[in-house]
Amino acid sequence: MSRQSDKSKCTRFVPAWQLNLRAWKMMFRESPGYFVSNLASSVCEALAPYATILLSAQILSELAGNRDPQQLAFWAGLTVAVTALLALAGGALKQWSGYERDSLDVQRFKCVADKMTVMDYAELDRQEVYDHYSQVQQNDNWRGVGLNEAMRLFPDFCKSVVQVAGGIGLTLTLFFTDLPAGSPLAFLNSPLSMLLILAAMVTAVLASSACSSKAMLLTNSNVELIREANRYSNFYGIMALEHVRAADLRIYRQQENVCRHYMDSFTARFLGVDGPLFATARGPVGLLMGLSQALSALLTCAVYLFVCLKSWGGAFDVGLVTRYVGSATQLFGGISLLLQTLGEIRANGEFLEVLFRLLDRPDRMYRGSLTTEKRSDRNYQVEFKDVSFRYPGTDRWALRHVNVKFRIGSRLAVVGPNGSGKTTFIKLLCRLYDPTEGEILLNGIDIRKYRYEDYMDIFSVVFQDFRLLALPLGENVAGAADYDRALAEGCLRGAGFGERLDAMPKGLDTVLYKELDQDGVEVSGGEAQKIAIARALYKDAPFIVLDEPTAALDPIAEADIYAKFDAIAGDKTAIYISHRLSSCKFCDAIAVFDGGSIVQTGCHENLVADETGLYHRLWQAQAQYYTKE
Repeated sequence: MSRQSDKSKCTRFVPAWQLNLRAWKMMFRESPGYFVSNLASSVCEALAPYATILLSAQILSELAGNRDPQQLAFWAGLTVAVTALLALAGGALKQWSGYERDSLDVQRFKCVADKMTVMDYAELDRQEVYDHYSQVQQNDNWRGVGLNEAMRLFPDFCKSVVQVAGGIGLTLTLFFTDLPAGSPLAFLNSPLSMLLILAAMVTAVLASSACSSKAMLLTNSNVELIREANRYSNFYGIMALEHVRAADLRIYRQQENVCRHYMDSFTARFLGVDGPLFATARGPVGLLMGLSQALSALLTCAVYLFVCLKSWGGAFDVGLVTRYVGSATQLFGGISLLLQTLGEIRANGEFLEVLFRLLDRPDRMYRGSLTTEKRSDRNYQVEFKDVSFRYPGTDRWALRHVNVKFRIGSRLAVVGPNGSGKTTFIKLLCRLYDPTEGEILLNGIDIRKYRYEDYMDIFSVVFQDFRLLALPLGENVAGAADYDRALAEGCLRGAGFGERLDAMPKGLDTVLYKELDQDGVEVSGGEAQKIAIARALYKDAPFIVLDEPTAALDPIAEADIYAKFDAIAGDKTAIYISHRLSSCKFCDAIAVFDGGSIVQTGCHENLVADETGLYHRLWQAQAQYYTKE
């Protein structure tokens, strides 16, 4: 089904209502208190006016009739007591529902975050998925449409249903109370007259709500434009607040030449008085909303006129006039709110459809059932057997016919120019992707047959684009709140971070960065890389992979890190990826990648000696950096 047909389907009411119900069920599991509190608050808010109307009608009836002081005092006291009680209950329930609403915001974002966290990396890495996620975010940033809108509509829906039910109960007798036979308005007793009056009132309500719903759908027709505006605003609007961009902004005067230029441009294009949004607002949307309000006003006038005519004709006293006018006004207000809410549910359908398409994205990666054997001797053999790979959406091979086997406890260096396939090789090894052709074996078994989490547990990886968290240092190393402090400290010292650790007054409890703690400590790129290496050591997996983790260090410091790391890696199988070749001297074997294939293998001495090979040329180009004066 095409995207266009999907969109038209979700702007129909039934599919949109089903999506809305699904959103309520999903969020009820996360935050039942939100629904309970808002249901109670909505019932109280909807019934409170009816209580006031009933009691006021009794007071007016007594004033127009017997005027018994005791009865008047009773009804007046009861009115004050009930009004005060409802006001107190309403205030308490609003406070509760407001608290639950604030808590719900966290759960609402968690639904999407949980999906993005568990999604297959191969899916997450696709541009299509990133664009889809961005679309969900932009919908929420625009005016909270999607899941946020569905949650906002729940109390309105509850209130309108209760308001309509209460109004029907109190106004039903209005249409069945006959005028006296001699009244000049006795024709209003006719069933046909009643039907015509009811039809006129219902038509006015339906027309008013239809205008409002149509205006909303027209506003939503600009959603693609709004998303684009939000992307501009979110990027250029907050660029100046990002610490990592501060230096570039000032050196190249990007505040004026980039940020302000594009912000002014998008403001004029999207939000200017001559832009499409304003044209829609002051054109058809404005007319429809004005017509909706006019019809609501006419309906109120019709209600007043009908009730007053029946009272004037002698059908009931002035007290019931108050009751019927107030109740009928509340009834049709409830019907109007109900229809408006249903219209908003319909309009919100296409945004919920976008959200649920993201949440329903299937994981394509096969997950086996075999467990990886927990071996104390770390006897795990991994073999690439004629492996080829190309990324989704491209015909270019990132790897082609790769064959390599890892010796247990060995050190393998993977080198080669940019784009030669080194990082792709690691992603396949860790099963972030599956091969397009060929197979990867663990102890002779295709890795796809193992449980995914079990297979991942045998690897510790320091990626070239690793990230640390704004958490205490020890928790960054351990990846957990509860951890072995002695082991974490040993790993940091083994990674060369000992001197910096000794200078931190709070030691392992020192918070990194300032996002969550004003006393947080900033660390340099080189220091961050040492922490990342310590994190890999702490996991103590049989395989440890360093994907250019020392790029922020100078070549001599990098060589020192590798020399220490070789010692502390112990019996682990270690794989080093680097543009620099200093690490290769410590390795048992070297695989030279070029153009997605392994073009050379061997030890450092043999490869350097081969003057016709790529490795020799790379070494000669870098050798000057590895010699201390």
